[in-house]
Amino acid sequence: MNVLPSAALALLVPLIVSAFSSWPSPKPKIQKSSFGVTAEGQPVDLYLLTNGKGMSVAITNYGGTVVSLKVPDRSGNPADVVLGYDTVGDYAAGKSYFGASIGRYGNRIAHGKFKLGRETYTLPNNDGDNTLHGGIIGFNKKVWSAQVIPSDDASVLELTYLSKDGEEGFPGNLTAKVTFTLPQNRNELKIDYSATTDKDTVTNLTNHSYFNLAGEGSGDILGHRLKLNASHYTPVDTTLIPTGQIPEVKNSPFDFLKSTVIGARINDDNQQLTFGKGYDHNWVLDRNAGSSSLEVAAEAYEPKSGRVLEVLTTEPGVQFYTGNFLDGAHGKGNKPYAFRSGFCLETQHFPDSPNHDNFPSTVLKAGTSTHSSTVFRFSTK
Repeated sequence: MNVLPSAALALLVPLIVSAFSSWPSPKPKIQKSSFGVTAEGQPVDLYLLTNGKGMSVAITNYGGTVVSLKVPDRSGNPADVVLGYDTVGDYAAGKSYFGASIGRYGNRIAHGKFKLGRETYTLPNNDGDNTLHGGIIGFNKKVWSAQVIPSDDASVLELTYLSKDGEEGFPGNLTAKVTFTLPQNRNELKIDYSATTDKDTVTNLTNHSYFNLAGEGSGDILGHRLKLNASHYTPVDTTLIPTGQIPEVKNSPFDFLKSTVIGARINDDNQQLTFGKGYDHNWVLDRNAGSSSLEVAAEAYEPKSGRVLEVLTTEPGVQFYTGNFLDGAHGKGNKPYAFRSGFCLETQHFPDSPNHDNFPSTVLKAGTSTHSSTVFRFSTK
């Protein structure tokens, strides 16, 4: 038997290792499966995005909805950290907007009216006297067109929806695109929003995922810690419409400039907390002047699992909502979603901006486009 001399073997081993290391890593893949059909008989699909770091995201083209998002805890054990349903029928019947892409206008518009130029537009009121999240049948109840975008280092899913002129009272044919990107080597979900219109309109796109970093259906979120990079917020009236004021959060239960337990002050005797039944307000982010880049907006931490969620965005505001209207109705796996069992960090422009000249504008001019990005980044500590 011929045996290589040790000196030759020492030279050969690095060459073998180098050859193997130069092989291309497997390209990211997206698995597509049926998610059922709508009541109208329209097929709906589910897309599973996975990476090499233990993270997976399932997205349906019904409502552009994040159905599940699994990330590991500090011991490497994965759990689904977003609330949701098991079937498209449940999403169609649901009223909580779990995981949905929200449009044409995320959040509230007072009295369902706004003025644009010389025209006053009237929208359907689906939240008392106000319009919420696009109206009676918003983007969260629509079937979007889906396309898998080839990429060597990420799983990329692009969803497109054409909102026709006059839909839910909004002017203009608006083409909205929401692109979900899961990098192969980072545990983060990037969401890019873009829109174009053929007539002046207003738009405010966001995602409405409810997070529980201990795992969905595992109790309330009051023990989570939260930090918001926001020195101001927009207080609301009894119907949760902003008053137009932008006060400092200092010396109030709305001060999350330092990491604070969510439940520490949520039941304080405070008029704003009474109006929202807890936190359901827009925070004005402390962004660098003139910047359009991604900047850190929030960080949430769940001590038992060690999971950390960092939110970066190009948007000027974030709506922090503590699931105050969850009532124990059952979600995935027939788990009850009780009061305050999930929280939302909806990156967006401010609520009711079309009716407040001192808020950043949400007007999209005919023939122009808008674009924003948000990243949900996960880690442990």
